[in-house]
This record gives sequence, structure tokens and C-alpha cells, in this order.
Amino acid sequence: MIHTLSINESPVIGAFATCTEDIALVPLGTGPGICSLIEDTLRVRVTPTLVNGSVVVGSLCRGNSNGLLVPRNATVRDLGMIDVPIDHLPSKLNAVGNIVLANDSAALVHPEMSNSSVEKVAKFLKVDVRKGTIGGVKTVGMAGVATNRGILVHPRASNDELVQLEELFELPVEIGTSNFGTQMVGSGVVANSKGYVAGSQTTGHELGRIEDALGF
Repeated sequence: MIHTLSINESPVIGAFATCTEDIALVPLGTGPGICSLIEDTLRVRVTPTLVNGSVVVGSLCRGNSNGLLVPRNATVRDLGMIDVPIDHLPSKLNAVGNIVLANDSAALVHPEMSNSSVEKVAKFLKVDVRKGTIGGVKTVGMAGVATNRGILVHPRASNDELVQLEELFELPVEIGTSNFGTQMVGSGVVANSKGYVAGSQTTGHELGRIEDALGF
């Protein structure tokens, strides 16, 4: 099966797309071939959309099986087609996909996120939440990939960070890269517990690390 692709002619697919166990959101205008590949590989329903008129859907929203969070005051194109609960994160840090790393049981968030926003993440996504960094990086949503089977993170993650992630998510955590050495591994991988897709520049060795970390 083909696991690598580009979205908007870019290998940085995590900035453009996001998924849960049931749905994937991609930018409006994404070709039917790419939509079909994502649908078949992740076994989800794919919905093309725009968040605040922008194609960087993956950077602007993050969700799990309980719903999707988008920036405060954000508009979501074709909202009725998405068919999952959507709420707004009251944070000034508005790139929700960049600042939240989540699966169905836990979330790691940007260390400067307000307490009210942390409470919203916890209550709406129904997860345990902790503030933290990965490899010293505050934009944890792009520094890692989390599914219900495993976690893959920035190769410079410290031992303390890895231990905290394992305790929070109660899953194995591995380090790796995507797109030929990109350390912000979340920018190049979109995954759930059923499958994954990676950016078009991801090497065979990197795909192996992704598969090991995410339990494929």
C-alpha cells in the first residue's frame, strides 16, 4: 500500500490535514485521488474544508473521537458535512493543531496555554491534559504524532519528556523523523490507530520507524 503523499503539492501534510478514528479533514480542493488514498488507508470519512478560510487545516484544528477543537471565533467551511462536535478553544495561541497533541485518552499542550484553555481541552475532548514540551519545542502538536496505539516524537526529546509522555498517554513512545530528516515529525505524518500516511519525501527507513512507533 502507498503510504506517502503530498497535499497542496507539499510533503508537510500534517499542516494541511488532520484525522481522528472516524474522520479526516483536508483542504478544500484536495484531489479525489488523495482523498481516496487517505480514506482507504486510515479507514475514515474524508471531508474537504477550510478553517478561517485557510488551507492549513491540520495546523488550525485538533480532535479525537469526542470532537474537534478550532481557534476562537474560527469559521469552518461546510460545517454540516463534518458531523462531529466542534468547539472553539479560547486561547490566544490559535493554531490548535500546532499546540495540542492528543489521542482519545490524553493530551499534551503548549506550556503557555491558559488554564481556561487547558480545562476546555480536558472537558471537550474528555482527556487527561498536561502542559509540556517535546525536544524543548512548545508546538507539541507538530513535534509529535499520537494515536491510541503509540506515540512518535521529535528525535531530540529528552528522557524526562519521554517519561512524562509515557505516563500521560500510557503508551510506548518512540523518536523519529519524517520527510527526509524533518524533526517536527508531526508535520509530516497523519495517523490514527488503523493506519497512517506520511509526506512524500519520507524515506523507507523513516516509514519503518513510524510503523514501529505507531504499532503497525
